[in-house]
Amino acid sequence: MRRALVLPLVLAAISAGAPEALAQDARAAVEAFVARVSDVQISDLVIDQSLTLYHPDGQRRVSGGEQRMLFKLPQRQRVEQTVEGQREIQLTIGDRVWVRRADGKVSQGAAGEPTRALTHLLVPVKRRAADLLAEWRSRGIRDDVSHVGRVGGRPVTVIGAHPGDRDVPAVWLDPDYGVVRIVTRERLPNGPRLLDLTLSEHRPLVGTLYFPYRQEVFVDAKLLVLFTVRSVAINTNPADALFDPASLKAP
Repeated sequence: MRRALVLPLVLAAISAGAPEALAQDARAAVEAFVARVSDVQISDLVIDQSLTLYHPDGQRRVSGGEQRMLFKLPQRQRVEQTVEGQREIQLTIGDRVWVRRADGKVSQGAAGEPTRALTHLLVPVKRRAADLLAEWRSRGIRDDVSHVGRVGGRPVTVIGAHPGDRDVPAVWLDPDYGVVRIVTRERLPNGPRLLDLTLSEHRPLVGTLYFPYRQEVFVDAKLLVLFTVRSVAINTNPADALFDPASLKAP
């Protein structure tokens, strides 16, 4: 009888300890990456890129255009975009967003979570591991679940998913490149959807920091947008006026 009780007790002890061990694995991977880029100094960023929009079936290109993104870390972002001859400007300051459409009309609202999180994905400097994990938890990613996988032949720590999980919020963290994929559930205009952002074709940017020159956005596993970066410049000090919402109302 005693022998019969040993295995259940051992399994219970292992099971109770596993979440904490996995949480430690996730924290260790994030802390190692944060330490790697801790000396990088970036105050602003300017990205010029092409974008391709796809049909909701994910198979057919429907339009394309050009985009310039300007970041003044940590709270200000400006996106100038021209698609099929229609120019739009979007300013994000903290949790507020202003949009000037092609017809000159300006609207204001709350910035969506993907918009606010983009800066931290592209330029993950001056962040603590605890801050990143807390941000991911707020988006439904469990940091007590993790495993080691591979992306493009490189080892990654997958945080938030077990091996084989396909439709749960998770982060794929490369020890050198940082986040190379993040899957979350987001409330989009057409309802809750699984949003999958993959970052690839990394090139050195400054110091130990790499930058992804290819970014793909999938919704429910179907390709929606492809961004192809042409150039990236850092610490060029864009004028503060570019981030002033009042400038959107100028003729």
